[in-house]
Amino acid sequence: MSGDSPDDVGTTGEPDSISEVIRFDVVDHGESARVVHVVGEIDTLTAPVLRAQLDGQIAVVPLLVLDLTDVTFLGSAGLAVLVAARDDADLRGHRLRLVCGSRIVTRALQATGLLTLFDTADGVPEALDVTA
Repeated sequence: MSGDSPDDVGTTGEPDSISEVIRFDVVDHGESARVVHVVGEIDTLTAPVLRAQLDGQIAVVPLLVLDLTDVTFLGSAGLAVLVAARDDADLRGHRLRLVCGSRIVTRALQATGLLTLFDTADGVPEALDVTA
């Protein structure tokens, strides 16, 4: 016998399992800019969570920096969310800047031909520079 009680079975609900796969650290930089640092995987499970996070942020700040430095997987669902967020920012007259920061993200964007659609920066300080 394993010694597991019935209480131990199935204790990881969907919100907890998603938080183990993706996390967001949001930092305000004054009233006009915000950085969302994404940590983890962006796939079909987590893409809707990313979409909700970006929808809320793009609506309230003129410059949203999406720091993808610690993204360990970027699938097609995640790419679709990034394109939709860029379109939403454009419609609002806001800016979305990506900090790819990892080979995983850069390769996914290059392989799909999407990299040229985005305003990118090498790091967060450069991304926050409104003159760039």
